[in-house]
Amino acid sequence: MAGMGRGDRGAALSPATLRTLLAGPVVPAARGLLGAKLAAGGVTVRLTEVEAYAGVGQDPASHAHRGRTARNAVMFGPPGHLYVYFTYGMHWCANVVCGPEEWAAAVLLRAGEVVDGVELARERRRAARSDRDLARGPARLTLALGIDGAFDGAPLLDPDGAVRLSPPEQTPDDASVRSGPRVGVNGGADTPWRFWIDGDPTVSTYRRHPRNDR
Repeated sequence: MAGMGRGDRGAALSPATLRTLLAGPVVPAARGLLGAKLAAGGVTVRLTEVEAYAGVGQDPASHAHRGRTARNAVMFGPPGHLYVYFTYGMHWCANVVCGPEEWAAAVLLRAGEVVDGVELARERRRAARSDRDLARGPARLTLALGIDGAFDGAPLLDPDGAVRLSPPEQTPDDASVRSGPRVGVNGGADTPWRFWIDGDPTVSTYRRHPRNDR
């Protein structure tokens, strides 16, 4: 799993810069979301692991690969909105829509550190063995934040919104960011579009889709 190369730690992003980042290509947007904060339901999470997915006809692992459906419609809308889907009949996962309208790209929010509202997150995640596990994985992250299907399509850059995305106070330097294959997908599994902060204890465990080992 390759590193991203060396570089200086970046300065804080402004809300306007974050908006521009989300309107651009999905891979730089995913990288740029590391360290950003997502707040909902009285809890705030600092993002430590994300995963990029391209849109129609570009990425076999993307929900939008074959076009628009009722489920993925939010992906085709403007960037900076939350795409929430239900998986395995039991879990909600949250994504940030990126790119121009109709491109249908999105970044899956895989893991993070709870930095505010820890007690409330513990109530929602009573199975967590430690605080590092409160939002360690996409389903755990949404549960800690109280996010479910009712939040699908929610604007993320509205300071008064129910779900609020704020830029990193300081972007992680290139030497601390790693990239590697995506988790739990069949087509396009080896595309190195999963990004995480190296050494952060809240990053989830990598699990390759069993079909890719055949």
